[in-house]
Amino acid sequence: MRRALELAQRAASAGEVPIGALLVLDGEIIGEGGNQPIASHDPTAHAEIVALRAGALRLRNYRLERCTLYATLEPCAMCIGAAINARVARVVFGAWDTKAGACGSVTDLPREPKLTHRLDVFGGVCSEESTALLRSFFESRR
Repeated sequence: MRRALELAQRAASAGEVPIGALLVLDGEIIGEGGNQPIASHDPTAHAEIVALRAGALRLRNYRLERCTLYATLEPCAMCIGAAINARVARVVFGAWDTKAGACGSVTDLPREPKLTHRLDVFGGVCSEESTALLRSFFESRR
């Protein structure tokens, strides 16, 4: 999670919302990313999607079984949907997102019984650091 926080800080320095993510397989980082929808002009370029894409390229497989996705913020519906479709084994995140979180805050897609893949979700890891980074970023914008 410390590396995800570094990636979030890098995103903030680039003017993006400070969210970082990494994909880990067998203790090795195989994909990482920070938010970049503004710079890339891509609404799907959330940190989690960037990390998933990098991991899939590295493995040369869209199935990311046995992988863990770490993110500094609770994933939105798009990001957790991508993790579910990629068959990620678990998601670990920092701050809860009461406006767009799809792992329990607003909705809970990982526990939707109609979906075919289940993944473990652990929230609140390094939440204070993640929340402080987001709060500082948005306060500086006001």
